[in-house]
Amino acid sequence: MVAGQCANLARQSTIEQAMTDQHHFPTSLATMQYMAARNDTAMLAFSTGKDSIAAWLAMRPHFRRIVPYYMYLVPGLQFVERSLAYYEEWFGCQIIRVPHPSLYRWLNACIFQPPERVRIIERLNLPEPEYIDIQNAMRQDYGLAGAYVATGVRAADSPIRRMALTRHGSINHDKMQFWPVWDWNKARLIEEIESAGVKLPVEYRWFGRSFDGLDYRFLEPLKRFAPDDYERILQWFPLADVEIARRQYA
Repeated sequence: MVAGQCANLARQSTIEQAMTDQHHFPTSLATMQYMAARNDTAMLAFSTGKDSIAAWLAMRPHFRRIVPYYMYLVPGLQFVERSLAYYEEWFGCQIIRVPHPSLYRWLNACIFQPPERVRIIERLNLPEPEYIDIQNAMRQDYGLAGAYVATGVRAADSPIRRMALTRHGSINHDKMQFWPVWDWNKARLIEEIESAGVKLPVEYRWFGRSFDGLDYRFLEPLKRFAPDDYERILQWFPLADVEIARRQYA
């Protein structure tokens, strides 16, 4: 009995210390409890990947309002829209669509663009927003002042992420971000998703992960499995075929 009480007191002391420095917490649960006590509304960077699905599931018991957003790399891809529609129905919540910063960078760098488009793109003088710029714009447009952004970052993803979380903690107050599943391993992540009955998107069958670029890993399967969406990519990046040819005929 005494040993148990001492353990509880020690754990409470650890949590109180974590809440004092407002960055380091002993568990992801403690992170969310602290964040929800500050603000019962949170934003969620939702990629349709397993980490972001798990983050959404973990946040549901703690936040009154969760505002998810998806950053599209190419506008109007139907396989993406089908996945987003599924998660909107399953979670009962609209997912806001916003452009990914990479879309602006790719266009400004004339990635997979024919020569006749280069001058047009240069004249457009497109901005190159950072993630925080888009998040701040959403806070303004959707009345989310003070809301922090949750992402599916996990310490188990890589030694670099583990080091960063150990050093800086699970909340970044400067960037208004936190990590609700930072201490989950892959086994727990898969278990939570399966027990909830949520499906992974079709990308996991095609790419082994969520859609995340214009390289061969994504373009070749899209050309085979979603030719209409591949044609849509070619409308924005007409020379993307070169990436496939480079790999197939090298």
